[in-house]
Amino acid sequence: MLSSANRYVVNIVDRVFVNDAGYSFPQTAIITIYDENQNNIFSSDYGYLPTEKIYDMIENQIDLNFDNCYISNFSITAYRRSRILHKTEILKLQGFSARFSFFNSNHQVDFSFVDFGDSNVNFHGAYFSNGIVTFHSSKFGTGTIDFNSSIFRNGNFDFSNVTKLSGDVNFKNVQFARGEKNFQDSDFGTGSKSFSNTDFGGGEIKFINTRFNDGKTSFKLTNFGDGEVDFHFSTFGNGFLSLENAHFGSGTVDFSKVDFGYSKVNFNRAKFENGDISFEGAELKKSKFTIKWVDFGSGNINFERAEMSTVEVSFDKASFDKGSTSRVSFNRSKFKSLSLRSCHLDDYFDLRVSKCEVIDLSNTVVRDIIDLKTYDYKMEIDILNMSHMRLLGMIDIDWHINNVPALIKHQPNSTNWIKAEQFRILKENFNKNGRYSDEDKAYIEFKRYEQKAILEERIEENSTSALWEYPYYWFKLLVFDKIGLYATEPLRVMFSMAVLYVIFSLLYVVLSFTGLGDIVPNMGGHEHLSVYGKAFYFGAITFFTIGYGDYYPIGIFRWISSIEGFVGVFLMSYFTVAFVRKILR
Repeated sequence: MLSSANRYVVNIVDRVFVNDAGYSFPQTAIITIYDENQNNIFSSDYGYLPTEKIYDMIENQIDLNFDNCYISNFSITAYRRSRILHKTEILKLQGFSARFSFFNSNHQVDFSFVDFGDSNVNFHGAYFSNGIVTFHSSKFGTGTIDFNSSIFRNGNFDFSNVTKLSGDVNFKNVQFARGEKNFQDSDFGTGSKSFSNTDFGGGEIKFINTRFNDGKTSFKLTNFGDGEVDFHFSTFGNGFLSLENAHFGSGTVDFSKVDFGYSKVNFNRAKFENGDISFEGAELKKSKFTIKWVDFGSGNINFERAEMSTVEVSFDKASFDKGSTSRVSFNRSKFKSLSLRSCHLDDYFDLRVSKCEVIDLSNTVVRDIIDLKTYDYKMEIDILNMSHMRLLGMIDIDWHINNVPALIKHQPNSTNWIKAEQFRILKENFNKNGRYSDEDKAYIEFKRYEQKAILEERIEENSTSALWEYPYYWFKLLVFDKIGLYATEPLRVMFSMAVLYVIFSLLYVVLSFTGLGDIVPNMGGHEHLSVYGKAFYFGAITFFTIGYGDYYPIGIFRWISSIEGFVGVFLMSYFTVAFVRKILR
């Protein structure tokens, strides 16, 4: 009806009308609604009572049941003027009900500064055809407020500074035209609050400093339309807040400084268009904050300085893939855990949180920059999970400042293969960033965890293989890791060469006293070196494969010198590779 109605005609006839509640009205209003092509799309009978008769009922404190009635130019402000009352004097209305009623006003339908008491207030299925609707500064007690399925053709609706003690508040299935919807400074009490499947129709929507208190609050399947949606400074108690499948338009969405209390917050499958989104300074004391499978537009997303240090925050499978210049920021925020698992991260992500036990970036696709490097404050992160990440962009992270090895090593239930994969990702990332020293460190950790994973895998396949797999693993650990850190440290290789040269030389010294072998001068040579001199001289020319021929080994020394020569050639080649890799990169 709201979308197709163009004009309506009211015909008042002298015929008694009895509504569904059994109340009798002396006249009947026949209302016919036409679409823009002047086709009759709706026609129905309503009870009718002149406005002045309604005012008399208010004055005499008579229960007001206007179900299925046509109400024209109703205004509590006009009533006050007619009775010479102050414009803000609180008026009490007894048992107000206007189910499936039809309101029409040249200016506004006014219920401001009204005390509805503890009875139920029922506007279920009401149709507000013209005029602003206002309940500004009204009071409701313990009864239910029901606007279920109401229609507001004028989108300007004022529900600001309203107080409600307890009982449910129901705006489910309401349709608003474009305009300002103002719920600012209202207190909804402790009952459930439902705006499920409501269509706000666009325009500014204000829930500024609104107190939702304990109980369930639902905006499930709500369409907020275009225009600003403002919840900043709102407060929630202990309950459940659902914005599941809510649709936000292209205007700004502001949840900054919101106190979510102890509520479980659910934004799952919500959709945001291209406006900026702010949760800056938002606070949630406990429970969960889930914003999974959400489709974000190209606006900036701000979670800076959010206070959720005991809360698990999950953006799993959310889509951030629409903005080429957008910015997503969690700068200086505090979370127990922050999960972006299986997300497409196509925007700049500022993950420089103040405190977070776990940041989960597993299964993500990164096309822009993830910023984890701070300069003026310390990040407290225990675990960073990048398993199965597809890195097409960059990660700005510092090996030492962020304590990268600990972030990956401390991952629970993580296999050595998964840890190895994450260090490989970091190795490629540091290479892309030109940070070759950090690249080497990541490469070393990658190879270490890879070797552990291979060992575990082979022993798991055949437990008997442990007899040779462990020695082989220890051999590789010594040769590839300890001696030269996988060809990343030429100075370490040089030091290893010096150590092994000394070991071989001392071995010659010790064994020369056993008679198992000796180093003797060649024919024509002159014996003028001591045992130590011969051992270290022969060790040097053998290790570096110089081979002058003035001394040669006999006995077991022949085998030892052969091994030393091979070790020398191997380590010199190892040094060359490490050195060239270092200077040519």
